[in-house]
Amino acid sequence: MNETKATSPFPSYKVAAVQTNPVFGEKTLNLCASLQRVEEAAAQGAALIVLPELCNTGYAFSSREEAFALAESVPGGEAVRAWAEAARRLGVHIAAGIAEREGADLYNSAVLIGPEGYIGTFRKLHLWDEEKLYFEAGNLGMPVFHTPIGRIGLLICFDVWFPELYRLAAMRGADIICACANWLPMKSQPENFLTMGNILAMGNAHCNGLNIICSARCGVERGISFVGNSIIVGHRGWPLAGPASIDREEIIYAPINLRGTRLSRQWSPLNNILLDRRADVYGLTPGAAENPDGRLPAHRRAKETEGDSGCKSMD
Repeated sequence: MNETKATSPFPSYKVAAVQTNPVFGEKTLNLCASLQRVEEAAAQGAALIVLPELCNTGYAFSSREEAFALAESVPGGEAVRAWAEAARRLGVHIAAGIAEREGADLYNSAVLIGPEGYIGTFRKLHLWDEEKLYFEAGNLGMPVFHTPIGRIGLLICFDVWFPELYRLAAMRGADIICACANWLPMKSQPENFLTMGNILAMGNAHCNGLNIICSARCGVERGISFVGNSIIVGHRGWPLAGPASIDREEIIYAPINLRGTRLSRQWSPLNNILLDRRADVYGLTPGAAENPDGRLPAHRRAKETEGDSGCKSMD
């Protein structure tokens, strides 16, 4: 059993990002594989173990009907109950991606589970491409869960691209973000360079004083290639472990120190990255204070009616 120093107000402990290659539709096989990885990580001393997006079903659904058939209720479904039993027995916390069914609605979700059982759910807010054909957009906001090992927020894959979520989590006191992902190759990405998901995690960890654990899958599924590259980023923005490989199942580990995390937001005697925010200038949304009616400034409206803006493709 993993003995985390939960009695300390600032526990230090090991975390793990699990990189898997699930077999599409083979829920029992994938669930058993995830449990084996949880066992392995716990045996190495990990107190928080993060699994990828949709790790028990696979990703490439061909229809909403197929997604619905593979989805489960939360927390009463088979996968959450199995992860909860493992968390109880091993004394660990687990974050994992799952297809959630609630009534007639489907969500691309992530669950957080601890030794005492199910803690909470995050539903993916920003759906990628054909996910919009199968899933509803998340409706639970950006919860931050208070646990004996710190305050934990969850994100899922494309959510990583939206800096507002990190800042919102940090303002709500988060210490750690668990990002369950299925990262894809990015257009125009230089060879032998960090994946964009890793770069975004590093930047947002730095700007918000957050530890970010990105657990991504690898392999090829129904013609879709996934790029792995799981990573653990510390509160200073530098990688603590990883990136993992592109094409292998593996587990990466790193230490997390909550005292250092919470102190890291005080960048100098006169600067705190959260308290120095100029909400009077940019409000909740950058630029909102300048244009409260949502319209472009007059000079920009005139420019954009002149014709081609000169913007080029992002490819």
